[in-house]
Amino acid sequence: MAVRATAAGAADEGEHTLEEDAPKDLSAQEHAQVEEHRNLRPLAVYEVIRREGVDELRRPLASLWWSGLAAGLSIGFSVVAEAALHAHLPDAPWRPIIESIGYSLGFLIVILGRYQLFTEITLTAVLPVLAQPTRSALSALARIWGVVFAANMVGTAIFAGLLSTRLILPAEIDAAILSISRELATLTPIDALVRGIVAGWLIATVAWLLPSAEHSRVIIIVALTGLISLLQLSHVVSGSVEIFYLAAVGEIGLGTVLGGFILPLLVGNVIGGAALFALLAYGQVKDEMKDEGPSSEPAGAGPATPGHKGKRRAEKPVAPAARPKA
Repeated sequence: MAVRATAAGAADEGEHTLEEDAPKDLSAQEHAQVEEHRNLRPLAVYEVIRREGVDELRRPLASLWWSGLAAGLSIGFSVVAEAALHAHLPDAPWRPIIESIGYSLGFLIVILGRYQLFTEITLTAVLPVLAQPTRSALSALARIWGVVFAANMVGTAIFAGLLSTRLILPAEIDAAILSISRELATLTPIDALVRGIVAGWLIATVAWLLPSAEHSRVIIIVALTGLISLLQLSHVVSGSVEIFYLAAVGEIGLGTVLGGFILPLLVGNVIGGAALFALLAYGQVKDEMKDEGPSSEPAGAGPATPGHKGKRRAEKPVAPAARPKA
């Protein structure tokens, strides 16, 4: 007991010394500016995303469906923008870099529009379930995953069907869409799985970075989603536009669409975004959560009670995360 008391006293004394080292002549306004420019702690970032996840788990099915459908339709503009740049740029070594910027367009629409993109909720909806893995929370997670993924697929299938008519875009862009889609079709299921893991990680990274990126959200989205295109990785929602397009023009069959591409891409994105990134994100803050007290918002509970607050230390105010809702 004496050793513990001595250690605790030393820690308190060290903390007191550190506080005493802070400048004494800062005004109240300067103290506020210091707080404003402090980086968010990982626990604060986690809490922003966790609360977003709780909100999503509580949303009505109809809201999830229509938001997911809008995301599936909007993500198709990633393929269109990439193809347009491919068609109009010269065949130069730097062309893929510019094309990757076009690929990020659909993600910008979806994330800034706050639509429901499946690969984003593999992080935001998983974090509250990891904190409280109850049966109701797991049921709510399965519900949101199923509804959003189905809505995303319907949206991308509709978009691809419209493109396949070749009545909307100029012929050179239609040809570029076909060329880009054929490149994805050369992947084996194992290739699609592995590339999907990395793509899932990158999309989860976008969701993790946005809460502390008040003035650089566009840059983060363009950089990380553009990297998916530049590295020729695979994203199940945007990639499904290309695969459904090939099916619509008769180049591949439905069995190949589902078993050869959609399923391995889906599994890869879930592994990268949920099983890897979400677990690591939760792992780095779980001990801090124990120190500061558990959150009082269960993942599968009903609407939150206004004014209810958990036991948490005073933290720098954070802006709500702009989500990929990818």
